[in-house]
Amino acid sequence: MAERLGSPHRSLYKLVGSPPWKEAFRKGCLERMRNSRDRLLNKYRQAGGNMLGRVQSTLLVQELMEEEWNALQSMESCPEALAQWEMPMDSAELEEIQQELIDQEQSIISEYEKSLQFDEKCLSIILAEWEANFLICPVCTKYNLRITSGVVMCQCGLYIPSHSPELTEQKLRACLEVSVNEHSAHCPHTPVFSVTEGTEKKSSLLMSCLACDTWAVII
Repeated sequence: MAERLGSPHRSLYKLVGSPPWKEAFRKGCLERMRNSRDRLLNKYRQAGGNMLGRVQSTLLVQELMEEEWNALQSMESCPEALAQWEMPMDSAELEEIQQELIDQEQSIISEYEKSLQFDEKCLSIILAEWEANFLICPVCTKYNLRITSGVVMCQCGLYIPSHSPELTEQKLRACLEVSVNEHSAHCPHTPVFSVTEGTEKKSSLLMSCLACDTWAVII
C-alpha cells in the first residue's frame, strides 16, 4: 500500500508550518473510515465474516486511503494551496497511517461481532425462557400453575389432586393447546376453564363454551 501511494504521487507534499499534511491526511482517512461503517460491514458480510485476527486482512483501508489521497491531490488546482507543499510523503509515514486504519477497521468489525454475539445470546435466553416458561393458570389467567407429583395448584385457589404422577407443565400445556385448537376449528368464541368435581371425588379441569354449547375434560 505504501509503495502504491508513495512513489507515483510526488505532488503530495507536507504543508509549511503546522499542521503538517500528514496529520491532515491521517484525520481525513480516519474520518472516512468512521463514515464508512455501513460500507465496511456490508463488505464484511459479503466476505462471509470470520475475518477477525487475520493480520493482513483488510476490506476498506486501501480504498479509503486512495480516496483521501485523490481528494488532497485535487487541491493542486488551487495555486495558493499548491504553494504550501514542500516535501514528498515518506513511505514509513504512509505505513503508519495505514496501520492505524487497519486497527480502526478491525475495531469496527470486532464491535459488530460482539453485537452479534450479544443478540444471539439474548435470543437463546428468550427461547430458553419460552421452553421453560411457567404455564399460566387457565382459570384465573393471572398466576402460574405449579404441578408437583401430578398435583395441579395455583395461587388463585385452584387445586386438582393427582390424576397421573407423570403429569408435568409441558404435558398439561400440550393438552390445553390441543383442546383449544380443536375448539377454535369450529367456533370463533373463546372458551372458559373451570374446576369441577369428577369421579371418585377428584376435581377435574373443564373447558367449556356457552356459544357453541360444548365442553371437554382437560385432566
